[in-house]
Amino acid sequence: MEPTTPDEDGINFRTRKWVRPEDLNANGTLFGGSLLRWIDEEAAIYAILQLGNGKVVTKYISEINFVSSAQQGDLVEMGLRATRFGRTSLTMRAEVRNMITRQSILTIEKIVFVNLDADGQPLAHGYSTITYDRDRIPSSMTTA
Repeated sequence: MEPTTPDEDGINFRTRKWVRPEDLNANGTLFGGSLLRWIDEEAAIYAILQLGNGKVVTKYISEINFVSSAQQGDLVEMGLRATRFGRTSLTMRAEVRNMITRQSILTIEKIVFVNLDADGQPLAHGYSTITYDRDRIPSSMTTA
């Protein structure tokens, strides 16, 4: 992931995927489950970097709105933006679009991750603003 600046809506598009044959559904288009797996993984990485802790878990994903599809060979990009910092949580918005045409493929208005301590309990993180630097990379991915 290379550093980028946010788009006009504040979303950073950092992760790109190439739609391959194993990512297709019976209709020959991108399987929604593959796309959701990619988004959840990218959102977890984003939460780790925003909260400075390797122990975060998905708590909630709001309505998922597929507005178009992707075909084999398409390049798609995923973007996330933190929209709210709770005491122990981080809420973000996700968008996936065709990298070439910029056509939106999917939006998710709310994905919530919870910050955990070493025992798996919610842990206050103390952050209230987005970081675009690497200042919150955890020194260890196994401790809170």
